[in-house]
Amino acid sequence: MRSTLPNTTMAASIQVCRLYTSGRGRFFRSLLKNNVCFRRKFASKTVAAKVQTTTTKKETKDETKSFSTLQEERREQAERSVLISCPPNISEMRFLKHVSRHGNIKNCFFYESFGIYAVVEFSEKDSIASLREATSIPSIQHETAVPFKTRLLSLKANNLNLSSSQPSVQCQKQTTIGVKELILKLSQEDSIDQQLYSLMEEYQLTEENICLRFLVCSLLKDIAAAYFPECIIRPFGSSVNGFGKLGCDLDMFLDLDAVSGRNLKQVGGGLSLEYQMKKMTSERAATQSILTVIGECVDQFGPGCVGVQKILNARCPLVRFAHQPSGFQCDLTANNRVAMKSSELLYVYGGLDGRVRALVFCLRCWARVHGLTSTIPGAWLTNFSLTVMVVFFLQRRSPAVLPTLDQLRDLAGPKDKSTIEGNDCSFVSDFSRIQDQTNTETLEHLLQEFFVFYGNFAFSQMSINIRKGVEQNKPESSPLHIQNPFEPALNVSKNVNATQLERLVTLCQESAWLLQQGGAGGRGLVRDTPWGLAALLQPSLSQSIKMKGRKRKAREPASERIKGLLDSLKSSKAAAGVAGDAANGRNGSSAKPH
Repeated sequence: MRSTLPNTTMAASIQVCRLYTSGRGRFFRSLLKNNVCFRRKFASKTVAAKVQTTTTKKETKDETKSFSTLQEERREQAERSVLISCPPNISEMRFLKHVSRHGNIKNCFFYESFGIYAVVEFSEKDSIASLREATSIPSIQHETAVPFKTRLLSLKANNLNLSSSQPSVQCQKQTTIGVKELILKLSQEDSIDQQLYSLMEEYQLTEENICLRFLVCSLLKDIAAAYFPECIIRPFGSSVNGFGKLGCDLDMFLDLDAVSGRNLKQVGGGLSLEYQMKKMTSERAATQSILTVIGECVDQFGPGCVGVQKILNARCPLVRFAHQPSGFQCDLTANNRVAMKSSELLYVYGGLDGRVRALVFCLRCWARVHGLTSTIPGAWLTNFSLTVMVVFFLQRRSPAVLPTLDQLRDLAGPKDKSTIEGNDCSFVSDFSRIQDQTNTETLEHLLQEFFVFYGNFAFSQMSINIRKGVEQNKPESSPLHIQNPFEPALNVSKNVNATQLERLVTLCQESAWLLQQGGAGGRGLVRDTPWGLAALLQPSLSQSIKMKGRKRKAREPASERIKGLLDSLKSSKAAAGVAGDAANGRNGSSAKPH
C-alpha cells in the first residue's frame, strides 16, 4: 500500500483535472440561467439517518447549558486551578501523590509547550493557599525578585524522586494535524457527512484546551486585580463560541462592570468612591489609559508573557502578547461587551443544531486552505464574517435550519434584555424556549447548496443580514457587505476587496460543480484516494482558479493593444480636426497649456 500511494494520488489528481476541463462552465451557466438550486436524490437509508439525526439534535439541544452558566462554571474551575512547569520524564503517579498533599485533586492533565506543563484543578480553592505556602521565591543573582505569588509554579524534582526511567505522562494535543494528513483521514470515511463530522472532531477545541484558556485568563486577572480587585478577565470569540480551532488565538477582555457598578443597582447611604475613575475625554481614552497600565504590568511582571505590544490606536484598543507556558497568542481588550454578545449568539446558533458547527468547521478549513482567510490582517475574509455567512445561508433554507436574530430577540426573557451603546443586543439564552426547526437535509446537501447559494449571490447589490434573515439593498459600495448583528451601521466585511470576493465566488462555483460530479469522482476503490470533502481541500482546486486567472491576464495585453490602437486613431483624428479649425480661424482662442 505504501509503495502505490504516490501513483494513486497522481491518478486522483489527474481525475480531478479532467473534471475541471470538461463540462464545468456548462454546468454552472445553467445554474445561473435558471437560478434554480439543484437537488440530489437520497436513498431510504439516508432518510432514516435524517430522522435519527433530528432526534439526537433535539436531545442535545435540550441538554445544552446556557452560555452564561457554562462560562461561570469554567471560570470557577479556573479559580481552583494552578499551572505547574514539570521536569522531563516526570512520573504522573508520583507527581499526583506529591501535589495531593495540599488537597483533593479533581482533575489533572499534561501538555507540552516549551517543556512539560500540568494543569491541576483542586476540589477546593483553599488547597491553592496550602500549595503556595510550600513555594519559595527564587533568588536570582543580579536581579530583584518581585514578591508576587502567582499560580504559575515551577517544580524542581531534584530531591523529590518524581522522575521516571521512562516517560509516563500522556500530553494532550494543542494543535491540529496538517492538511495532507487531514485529507488522508477524510478519504477513508464512508460518506461526506462523516467527513464533516470527522473534520470537526479533529479540529475543535478539546475540553483540556478550553480549561487551559480559562486558566490563562484567571492568571492574568490575578495581575489586573492589583489595580481592580473586583475585575474579571473573560475569554471571547473562538475560545468560547463553539467554533474554536485548536491553536487559535486567545481573545479576552478586562471586564470592569463589577468595579464600575454598571450592572449594579444604585444604593443609598450618601457615600461614593472618590477618584474611582478620573475624568477622561471619552470612554475610548479611559480604555487606552487602563490598557496602558495593565499592559505595562503584564510586560514587567507577567510570568511567561513575552513580546508585549500596546496597540492603543486601533478601532478597538488592545494589548497583544504571547503566553509561552500555554503557547497561546493573546489579545487583551477592555469592556468589549458587544464582542461578548456576538460570541454568545454564535454559541446559541451552534447549540441549536448539530449540523451547524460541522458545516462551519468544514467551511473555515476550506477557506483557510484556499487562502480566503488568513491569520495576517488584510483584505481577507475573517472567520467571523464567514460564520455569519453560514448562519445566513441556513436561515434562508426552506424550511429554515436556524431562526433569525429578531426571532431570538422576541423570545428573550427579562434577564436576556441587553442594550449596549444604544443598540438592542437582546436574544433568548434558554435553549428550551427555542422551537426546533423541521429541516432534515443532510450535511452533504447543505454543503453543496452553500456553494451554489453564494456562487449565485448578488453581492454587487445585496447585503447579508442575519437579524432579518433576508437580503437587503447594500447601503454602501463595499464589494461585500455583512451587517454587524448588534451594530447595524457597521459592515463586518468592509476590509474585503473585489479581488478576494471574486475568488470566493469562483471557489464556490468550482466546489459546487465538483460535488455535483459525485464529490470529485466519488469514493474510489482505494481508500486513500481523495474524494468528497477531501477533494475540495486539495491544492489543485485553488491552483485551477489561479491558472484561469493567468489565462485571462494573458489575453488582456492583446485586447489592450487593440483598445490602444483605436484610442490613438481617435486622438489623431481629433488632433487633425483641431489643427484644421485653427488654420481656418475657427478656434477663437489660443490653446492653453495644462
